[in-house]
Amino acid sequence: MAARGTFFGREGIQLKAHVETNGVVNAALFAINNQYVTYVDPATGLPYRAQQTIRQTARLAETFADFSQPTGTGAIPAGTGQLPGTYDFLSAVYRLRALPLANGVTYSIAARDENQDYRIDVRVTGREMIKTNAGSFNAVVSQVRIKNESRGDSYALKAYFSDDQRHVPVLILARLAAGEIQIELAGSTFVTTPTVTPTPTPTPAPGTPPTTRQPVVIPATPASEDAGLGDLPFKVGEQLNYQMFLPNIPAPVARATFHVRARSKYFDHNGLLFTVNSQTTNALQKLFVANDTISSFVDPKTLLPFRTELILNEGRRRVVTKLTINQDYGIATTDAGERIEIPIGTHDYLSYFYVLRTFSLTPSKRSAVSILVNNKPKTLFMTALKRETVQLGSQTIPAVQVSLTTDDLQGDKYQIRGWISDDKRRLPLRLTAMTELGPVRADLEIIPLTPQ
Repeated sequence: MAARGTFFGREGIQLKAHVETNGVVNAALFAINNQYVTYVDPATGLPYRAQQTIRQTARLAETFADFSQPTGTGAIPAGTGQLPGTYDFLSAVYRLRALPLANGVTYSIAARDENQDYRIDVRVTGREMIKTNAGSFNAVVSQVRIKNESRGDSYALKAYFSDDQRHVPVLILARLAAGEIQIELAGSTFVTTPTVTPTPTPTPAPGTPPTTRQPVVIPATPASEDAGLGDLPFKVGEQLNYQMFLPNIPAPVARATFHVRARSKYFDHNGLLFTVNSQTTNALQKLFVANDTISSFVDPKTLLPFRTELILNEGRRRVVTKLTINQDYGIATTDAGERIEIPIGTHDYLSYFYVLRTFSLTPSKRSAVSILVNNKPKTLFMTALKRETVQLGSQTIPAVQVSLTTDDLQGDKYQIRGWISDDKRRLPLRLTAMTELGPVRADLEIIPLTPQ
């Protein structure tokens, strides 16, 4: 339960959820790393907007849904236990927790997910004491059936809610063809609502006309996800699209999309999520096929990564790697348990793309950072060379040319050069490098037309 404030022009409560597989399941069965954000009406719990970021193996999708809820007589329940309106699965969980969960009663909720309609029936069957890693609980036992109204599929679950006012889901059991899945509460945290001390109202002097008492107003949580990002040259939601070119091939040979995702709670850290997806086009399919995705979870203040995920599909080569980075101790740990010693303040491939936009672009200025390359730390230098203009399509844009070199013996082996816009957004307009296929060039595909 993330925030309460004004979202999309109306008062709401922001709910967030993160679902991720790990270990053997992630590597061999289902690689899932999904983020859900839902905005609900504080009075009814009904959602009015939902966002999903779905990352499943090679699939990356972001969806949005607006909910039109019934009003007037349409908002009156059809019968006992029938809840009016339509929910998504996240808001449905919180709505269920607000119900009395009385013995013998069946509650029915209509839900929608990715254009599929579902009916959730929850039948309370009794009370029971259960034990979890988070402790022992007196629990409300319920049978949950989720039915897909379109396909006719049905899923049966058994859910245990704490037998108190909070109705926390402490244990959920599901039986599938592959076996039983247990979803168990690992921990929970209260955020105590601050108390507001009212200002004493002075007693008016005799004969003084009465004044209207002003209510105490508690400021709403800022709705902007950019709160706390300061003067960074990018904001949440920024998307940069690049086309890549090789000599003698007029069409783009690859495309890459960089995206600044939501600021949220990731892996017990307050963080920003950067993602990039790059893939070859038909112009290069006969020579080389690639579809790579990198996700970097970074501290919003330092932009240093605390987790990096790579899914690389290049020809017949497939690599899935996850790194957990402890910047305080200078240790990066792979999902296989390998520990890599790194300098404190080390970036990954993607976080560096964003942090370089914060460096000084004064010509001859040289900046250095540590970066992980193939699980080995290297020092990367960015040197501002000179100011010039870059021609992209019909636009001529002022830029600063920079060079990127390493501390290797052949530090400029790949002759990496970049052109960064000389304005407050510091957009990487063009990148060039020397590769085995020849000189490659990446150009920003969309440039704002308004002066920066």
